[in-house]
Amino acid sequence: MYMAAQTFFASNLRRNWFTITSLVSKDFKLKYRRSTLGVLWSVLNPLLMMCVLTAVFSTFFKFDIENYPLYLILGNILFALMADSTTTAMNSILDSSSLIKKIRINKAIFPVEKVLFQLVNFCISLIAVAIVMVFFQIPPTINIIALPLLLFYVTLFSLGIGLALSALAVFFRDICHLWSVLITAWTYATPLFYPISIIPEWLLPIMQANPMYHYVTYFRDIVLWNTFPSIEENLLCFSIALISLLVGVLIFRKTQSKFILYV
Repeated sequence: MYMAAQTFFASNLRRNWFTITSLVSKDFKLKYRRSTLGVLWSVLNPLLMMCVLTAVFSTFFKFDIENYPLYLILGNILFALMADSTTTAMNSILDSSSLIKKIRINKAIFPVEKVLFQLVNFCISLIAVAIVMVFFQIPPTINIIALPLLLFYVTLFSLGIGLALSALAVFFRDICHLWSVLITAWTYATPLFYPISIIPEWLLPIMQANPMYHYVTYFRDIVLWNTFPSIEENLLCFSIALISLLVGVLIFRKTQSKFILYV
């Protein structure tokens, strides 16, 4: 099954790379079309959200978190990468229904492209992180070299969920509404704006089962806490991503032949 998923992912990227990059470019232009600030919104949006949430939570909730604004923006932009990737991938097959009906095309390129597009947006939003680090005089450390590894994990994890959701949404349109509710609940179930220390001890095992808790903690370790994640933590993060991808590929491959009947 692992080899099948690896072949599925690699072959789709290799054979359809030009199409995928063209779609990413198209989505990029559409997102910022007629926008005065254009791509700057990918930097301003996380900065503005950080300012608002910092003002609210640091005032009403006395969290004793060192460099709280950076703590906040790191969690938010990484979670947004997963949330935006899975949501746009979920709708990708339905949004491309007219094209799927007209020509024979590899359907997997649509969710793959959406995830890669959000990865590009995330990379731009890292400028906002750099601005915060400069403002608060937080120097980067050598541990930042682990960032590509983290992005690899989160991209595979998001792609797996996105493939599964994009296939299921074709047959069950209610998935689109349900996922938005689940993402909201997932946001509050992940320590994005609160410290893990406030979680009751009996809830800690549940938190440990949250994949995004591990990815967000990984991000904060390498950028904020000057800690390189252990081999065990890397293996755990990779295992979560791999399981997600395997399940997503399996569901997508089993159902894609019937898409034309339901889109």
